Amino acid sequence: MATLIHPTAVIHPGADLHPTVQVGPYAVIGAKVKVGPETTIGAHVVLDGWTEIGARNRIFPGAAIGLEPQDLKYDGSESLVTIGDDNCIREYVTIHRATFAGEVTAIGNHTLLMAYTHVGHNCVVEDHAIITNSVALAGHVHVEAWARIGGVLGVHQFVRVGRYAMIAGMSRIERDVPPYMRVEGNPARVRSLNVVGLKRAGFADAEGGGSFEALKQAYRLLYRSGLTLTEALDKIDALDDEHVHYLHRFLQLSQQPNRRGPTSGRRVRDEE
Repeated sequence: MATLIHPTAVIHPGADLHPTVQVGPYAVIGAKVKVGPETTIGAHVVLDGWTEIGARNRIFPGAAIGLEPQDLKYDGSESLVTIGDDNCIREYVTIHRATFAGEVTAIGNHTLLMAYTHVGHNCVVEDHAIITNSVALAGHVHVEAWARIGGVLGVHQFVRVGRYAMIAGMSRIERDVPPYMRVEGNPARVRSLNVVGLKRAGFADAEGGGSFEALKQAYRLLYRSGLTLTEALDKIDALDDEHVHYLHRFLQLSQQPNRRGPTSGRRVRDEE
């Protein structure tokens, strides 16, 4: 272990590190931290609180994970951060633990959190999501699998970002971002289907375009037909495709009282 842990690192005797974990200079690891095999922890990283990190993660210099939430309601209770496997957490990322006892801030597997990303208390970031530099996720934000969030933007509390969505950099995100869509602007608007992302993910590989063509139809009905959201949802419900059904369910749930409501589509004057 002496060859894997730098002599200047400060590791509490109660910390549970797999023997293959590598720890860089001046890193600080607290008593309740657990780190899985083949994870590398860079210089000056701070891991604290009730934090559990899986296998083969790369945590770059200056990251701070598991510290108290920036929430005045926090009373010191045992709240958690859980991080899965094969994630890349770049320089100066901050991931805060949840507010109340037993609650969790959770990062999935195969995510990329670029430099200066902030993941606030009670957030969930699902598998394969990419969050670009200097993005701030406020408390209780949920980022679904394969979503892409551009740089230098903030996401409002309790917003949900749908799977395979793409958010352009410097947008203002205060409402739910529908899955499979590209969102941009201040205020943000749904600008188009996330064509590039969906094609890269193989949505258009099936004969006749498969789900890609069905999602194109759904997009036109939702944002280009002039129908109300309720009318458009009724029509897309008839499309026989699992991804369209997921989009339909997401938009229905987004209108519930405990949600932020969906991001609007682009208007005619946005194009002029």
